[in-house]
Amino acid sequence: MSTTGMVGIGVIAPYDFALDRELWRWVPDSVTLHLTRTPYAPLPVSLEQACVIGDPEVVSRCTADLMAIQPDAFAYACTSGSFIRGTTGEQALVAAMEAAGATQAVTTSGALVQAMQHLGVARVALATPYDATISLGLRTFLEAAGVTVTGSRHLGLEGRIWTVPYAVTVDIVRRTFTPDCDAVFISCTNLPTFDIITELEAELGVPVLTANQVTMWAALRAVGIDAVGAGQRLLTHGPLFAPEARDAAASRSPLGHDASPATAEDRTTHGAPA
Repeated sequence: MSTTGMVGIGVIAPYDFALDRELWRWVPDSVTLHLTRTPYAPLPVSLEQACVIGDPEVVSRCTADLMAIQPDAFAYACTSGSFIRGTTGEQALVAAMEAAGATQAVTTSGALVQAMQHLGVARVALATPYDATISLGLRTFLEAAGVTVTGSRHLGLEGRIWTVPYAVTVDIVRRTFTPDCDAVFISCTNLPTFDIITELEAELGVPVLTANQVTMWAALRAVGIDAVGAGQRLLTHGPLFAPEARDAAASRSPLGHDASPATAEDRTTHGAPA
């Protein structure tokens, strides 16, 4: 911790990350974020891009770039880059940050697993902005971590994910939700989600986890600080959904939408920008 009493979190984001301001919304006034980005690569959102931005050597160099200001913890803020090489690859990213000097280090995908364990979530539905190949990588990563994926839908985007309107994200989450899921996860740190979490949780009756939310929650938790986010169920501590609430959610279709299980990798475009 700095002599001013402020806690610093070093954040390593992909080169095209556009949501710095959203990350700050989960952070209390006693914390400051120090962001850096991976080197630019002229690639669309793709399997190749995920591998490039999730290279442990790249993440190690980014960590070293921030060590001059000695953050109290580091977060690798990219979902696909931290799941694309599986659980072993996620662990390699944490090890790379620690080897470069980080005393505490988390990744978005590792944070997601932590959040689900914290909530007691065993079954999750997945909404992603990616193509089918990357979305399958997320399913594979979670299944290897012992989580059952009850359904998955994706937008099939190759870029400019930060411009997706909230209405598009809400729609795909509604269509992804399955009556037997314990939670829904909205993937990608470049997809805005802060203002729709509590709305969707109230509607669906289960926790709605998002990439930036779990990343900030885990990074702050590593240094003993609570993330900020009024009404967000992950942030209220402990197992957050009562069995009767989940049963009630399973008995209805959310806002009149078809609540039948979403098929794996069922692409939904809904007019989102490409």
